[in-house]
Amino acid sequence: MKIVALFPEAVEGQDNQLLNTDKAIGLKSFLQDKGHELVIMKDGKEDLDKHLEDMEVVISAPFYPAYMTKERIEKAPNLKLAITAGVGSDHVDLDAASQHNISVVEVTGSNTVSVAEHAVMDLLILLRNYEEGHRQSKEGEWNLSQVGNDAYELQHKTIGIFGFGRIGQLVAERLEPFNVTIQHYDPINQKDNEHSKFVKFDELVKTSDAITIHAPLTPETDNLFDSDVLAKMKDGSFLVNTVRGKIVNTDALVKALEDKRVQGYAGDVWYPQPAPADHPWRTMPRNAMTVHYSGMTLEAQKRIEDGVKDILNRFFNDQPFQDKDVIVSGGRISSASYNAKNN
Repeated sequence: MKIVALFPEAVEGQDNQLLNTDKAIGLKSFLQDKGHELVIMKDGKEDLDKHLEDMEVVISAPFYPAYMTKERIEKAPNLKLAITAGVGSDHVDLDAASQHNISVVEVTGSNTVSVAEHAVMDLLILLRNYEEGHRQSKEGEWNLSQVGNDAYELQHKTIGIFGFGRIGQLVAERLEPFNVTIQHYDPINQKDNEHSKFVKFDELVKTSDAITIHAPLTPETDNLFDSDVLAKMKDGSFLVNTVRGKIVNTDALVKALEDKRVQGYAGDVWYPQPAPADHPWRTMPRNAMTVHYSGMTLEAQKRIEDGVKDILNRFFNDQPFQDKDVIVSGGRISSASYNAKNN
C-alpha cells in the first residue's frame, strides 16, 4: 500500500523534533515492518500532485498541510484515507471526501493542552504589551512611557471564547485564577459551565475586552471575523487566534489594527500555510504572531505519533476508528463541529 506523508524538512541538530522528514513520527520503520511503501514529501504542491494517481493514504499536519482540494481528490482514484497528524482537518475538502467515500480521521485531543496554554500566553503578551517591551530590549531602547501606555492587567477583564469545545474549555479553566469574567459562544455547546457563561455571538463580540478563537474552520466560520464583525468589537479590544488564519479576514484585520479599532492581535495561524514572506500579518501594527507551532510541543508530537499509528493499525486491520477521531466516514461528514451552524 502506498502511503504519502508531508512533513516539515528536518534541520540538523534538532533531534527532539518528531514531526519532520527525518523522524516522520516513527512511521518509517512502523510501515516498513508491515510491508507498506512510505513516500515522504517536502512540498505540498508539485510533490503531492505527482503521487495523486496511485496513493492510498495521505498524512499531513495542520501546521504543514497537504491541501486536498476537490480537484486533487478527483485525481486520486485510489485514495481511501486522509489522516490529520494533529487536530483540524479543514485542509481537506470534506464534501469531496465524503462524495468519494474517503475517510478523514484526526488525532483528537493530541494537542489540546498545548494550544490552550499558547492562547493564554498570547492574551498575556497582548495585554502587557510584551512585544513592544521586547522590541525595545532587543534594539537598545528604554522608553517606559511608550510601552506602559498600552500595558494592562488581565484581572477584571471580560474574556470571550469563540468555540467552547475541548480547547475552549481548557482555556476557560486556565484563565479562571486570573480573576476574570469569562463568557463563550458555541453553536453546539450553548450552556454555562463552572468557568464560563454562554452568550450569543453578537454579545460576545461587543462586550469582550479580548476574544480568543477556538472554533474549527468551516463554511460558517470562514472569514467570519470580517470588517463588519471587527467593527462591532469593543474599542481597544484584543483578538487571539490559534485555530485557523482563514477565520479572520486578512485585509480587514490589518485595517482594524491600523485604525486602532482592535488594539492587538496574536496567534500562530495563517492562510495559506506556510505563510509567504510578504504576508501582511508579518508587519501589521501590534501583532504578536508566530509560525504555527502552538500544537507542536514535544509532548503533543508524541501523542500525535501514537494517534497516527493507532489510526493506521485500525485501517490495516479493518477495525473501526475511534468515534472521537472521525471527521468523514461512510460517505458523510460525521463530526458535529464541522456540521455546526452559527446563530
